[in-house]
Amino acid sequence: MAENKFCTGLKASLRAIKEGRANKLLIAQDAQQSLTRPLITLAEQQAIDTEYVESMKALGRRCQIDVGAAAAVIIK
Repeated sequence: MAENKFCTGLKASLRAIKEGRANKLLIAQDAQQSLTRPLITLAEQQAIDTEYVESMKALGRRCQIDVGAAAAVIIK
């Protein structure tokens, strides 16, 4: 099975969803809801699954980056 490719961060995730490149949205549960809500809404509108990750730090690790992330998408 191939490794997943990620697009991390709020702006990059939003852009990937708008461009139709996102397969799944990942949201850190400890991220500010006012920042992540627009992403979640857009993902719902485009029938993209959303998965919640324990923390921003855990999401960063999952995406293989050294810092936390509020949101990320798995690219198609």
